[in-house]
Amino acid sequence: MSKPIVAIVGRPNVGKSTLFNVLAGENISIVKDTPGVTRDRIYADITWLDKKFTLIDTGGIEPDSSDIILSQMREQAQIAIDTADVIMFMVDVRQGLVDSDSKVADMLRRSKKPVVLVVNKVDSFEKFMPDTYEFYNLGIGDPIPVSSSSRLGLGDLLDEVTKHFPENDNDDEEDERPKIAIIGKPNVGKSSIINKMIGENRLIVSNIAGTTRDAVDTAVKYNGKEYVFIDTAGLRRKSKIKEELERYSIIRTVTAVERCDVAVLVIDATEGVTEQDAKIAGIAHDRGKGIIIAVNKWDAIEKNDKTIYEFTDKIRNVLSFMSYAEMLFVSAETGQRLAKLYELIDMVIQNQTLRVATGVLNEILMEAVAMQQPPTDKGKRLKIFYMTQVAVKPPTFVAFVNDKELMHFSYVRYLENQIRKTFGFKGTSIKFIVRERKEEK
Repeated sequence: MSKPIVAIVGRPNVGKSTLFNVLAGENISIVKDTPGVTRDRIYADITWLDKKFTLIDTGGIEPDSSDIILSQMREQAQIAIDTADVIMFMVDVRQGLVDSDSKVADMLRRSKKPVVLVVNKVDSFEKFMPDTYEFYNLGIGDPIPVSSSSRLGLGDLLDEVTKHFPENDNDDEEDERPKIAIIGKPNVGKSSIINKMIGENRLIVSNIAGTTRDAVDTAVKYNGKEYVFIDTAGLRRKSKIKEELERYSIIRTVTAVERCDVAVLVIDATEGVTEQDAKIAGIAHDRGKGIIIAVNKWDAIEKNDKTIYEFTDKIRNVLSFMSYAEMLFVSAETGQRLAKLYELIDMVIQNQTLRVATGVLNEILMEAVAMQQPPTDKGKRLKIFYMTQVAVKPPTFVAFVNDKELMHFSYVRYLENQIRKTFGFKGTSIKFIVRERKEEK
């Protein structure tokens, strides 16, 4: 089941990013930054009591002229309307109610989505409470006073936000069909790939507008099996500001990846692999999804006998944090190798749900430890008592050790490589959890 999406909307300087950072910092623990991923702190996974959701900060560039301010506000409010399940609309108690607040409130009201009105910078409830009442004029519900910087009122705010989450959304759980998100930068050919695959198969089961998402789900039957493709393409407005365009594509990617089993990252062969591709790939990697890299427009490249190897090396180098990803060189224009995409999707899903028996896993572990001794520190050696698989999608292993501090990242990587050598796990990340246990006397 996908997590609800909550977006923070508001004018520049009302404190959106402060609230985002406080909630992200308090509720998620980043254990290690994944090597090679450029982090873009636009989204974060948040847990409040027993509720989990993805928080998106729509804070953009602060423009100079007041005309641009309003257009940027509208752009950001539209992003939130397109992607979010619940919208936090933030205003500033010290500046009071301004005209652009009212205009955005009108847009949000028409969206028919739940809106929680957040009045920020209420550093003293006694002093500022009377000033919050003027925000009732917006007509979008009760103002909730908070102070992001002083961390006041956040519990009440999160209670109000999570009230709007669906109670029992079992649709995704009942739907066993593989869900594939086609992700990538704008204009790399994501829609073209889906259209070509649909056009060749001629068996469109249904076109369903994503319930609360802007992405469109297309069900396709191939070789008697049904697949659901989530298209994250179709930027409806071309922003003149590159950063806003990047922000928009990242927000849409998060919402689509949240719902998919396998992410197909489309790279434009004529442009080559870029840092923005790494950011988008990192979203799927962080969430443990199956990943296939589809290099599109391969027919437009002049080739010799080394081209494919050189291109593969470049991609593996930029996307070094996900060396497990499968790669395919395709053309949406000619349909070259697109049928093979279905085979890869099936294989990746099979690997995502593969379970390894504990006995077999520990035999591999014993061999790996014999070949390369675990690290030591100040005379103390790491001991791995045993390992077991506890989950799939992605395959997740728990290792019980004598001292967590001794389990270096490099040794985890070594163990992962040994497991992959034996069982494959192509196209899927592997997650390791290290637990400490006292030695039995």
